[in-house]
Amino acid sequence: MKNLKLVIVNTTAYLEENMTIVTDLSNEQIIEVITPIVHAERNDEKNYTNEDLLEALNTKFGETSFILEANKPINISI
Repeated sequence: MKNLKLVIVNTTAYLEENMTIVTDLSNEQIIEVITPIVHAERNDEKNYTNEDLLEALNTKFGETSFILEANKPINISI
């Protein structure tokens, strides 16, 4: 089984815009893919959504990595 971790990707000053994913990617891999997209928006070249960031990660790393957006935690009571 791969080592998975919960990662919160913060690209803006607004907490509600953070993207939370469960992944086996390294921090460096995530930063490599997301940084150019964020910089393009900051330079008024192209807007993005969290879905765009996920798509970019999946395009770059495909089936070899596990990437799942986790917007809201799920509580299980027994």
